[in-house]
Amino acid sequence: MLLTDYVVRNLTKPGRYTDDKNAGLHLWVKTNGKRYWIYRYTLAGKRHGLSLGAYGEVSLRQAREKSLEARNVILKGNDPIAARKQSKAPRDAVPVVLFSDFALAHIETMRPKWRNNKHGDQWISTIKAYALPVIGHLPMTEIDTEHILKILQPIWLTKPETASRLRGRIEKILTAAIVRKHRSGFNPAAWKGHLEVLLPPSPRSDKHHPALPYQDIPAFMARLRNMDSLSALALEFCILNASRTSEVLLAKWAEITDETWTIPGERMKAGKEFQLPLSRRSIEILAIARSRDAGSDYVFSRQGKHMSNMAMLNLLKGMNPSVTVHGFRSSFTDYISEKTDFGPELADMQLAHTIANKVERAYRRGNLLEKRRLMMHHWSIYCQGGAVSRIPYLPPSI
Repeated sequence: MLLTDYVVRNLTKPGRYTDDKNAGLHLWVKTNGKRYWIYRYTLAGKRHGLSLGAYGEVSLRQAREKSLEARNVILKGNDPIAARKQSKAPRDAVPVVLFSDFALAHIETMRPKWRNNKHGDQWISTIKAYALPVIGHLPMTEIDTEHILKILQPIWLTKPETASRLRGRIEKILTAAIVRKHRSGFNPAAWKGHLEVLLPPSPRSDKHHPALPYQDIPAFMARLRNMDSLSALALEFCILNASRTSEVLLAKWAEITDETWTIPGERMKAGKEFQLPLSRRSIEILAIARSRDAGSDYVFSRQGKHMSNMAMLNLLKGMNPSVTVHGFRSSFTDYISEKTDFGPELADMQLAHTIANKVERAYRRGNLLEKRRLMMHHWSIYCQGGAVSRIPYLPPSI
């Protein structure tokens, strides 16, 4: 019979009704009155019935379309029932990526980007110590804000510097996971507009490295010169040149030529080679350091190895625990600003600060080495307790 919507609605007698317009399509009416669409077909000598859905949910027009789709599958030599089962079968599960595996692999991937292996080691150390015990076993997709807070809160106030760096490292790792499609959505370690409203102000916020007032520098330097230790020599050299701790500890003889110290870009914070003029006292310190370990590549060396990162800090703690090694850079800046006529751009250049203003950075292309040489000689004389004029003057030949 030719099935129509009217006919189908009024069929109540149990049985199987064939649609003459679409051979193979049948409407089965059950004894309970329910009606179902079936597509009957023969494949490899066997009869099969493919359910197309219940009438009411699937209209006559939709049933005909589905039967035509099934016929096309058969014409291609495939079984529509098997094809349906395959389409409904669960897809291969996406491999579960654990935070511990991804984080450590990501750190190793990024190592070539960093200036030295120590930076990567610090990442691994903090991630293993604080993050892995909480989220190391979790898939990347399951890490949420509560997990991040559980990691940070115990050290947020007691170890603010470590906590801040740790948060930034976790954020970068999770961002990389999002890019690699191992997780999606918001980054729970993000600071702005997220963790900043959930964590109290950090004790490190808006604080500078404690610095010794420049008025106390000459007396402090006199104490250093009376000490017979490599740490004292290194700290005095660091202060005289307004350098960073790592720059001094890793200084090599190959970087020293005449009266200039050239630090390669991989050791500088800005990633660019930097030259520092050396005063007479700095050169004297170099001579003393060479006599202590003449065969080493490093300037401040013990048995061929550079000094420990804690050497100068431990010395300073015994002399004045209220200040930091880095703080002497501020002492230098304050003195130059308040007691000399050297411009602030000279002090910034000596500190190897990156110029934030793009226009100013474009115009200031030179390194002002000779002008800084004059300034650092002036600073050296002051550090040694000598009387210096406010007006810059050329130093005697070194």
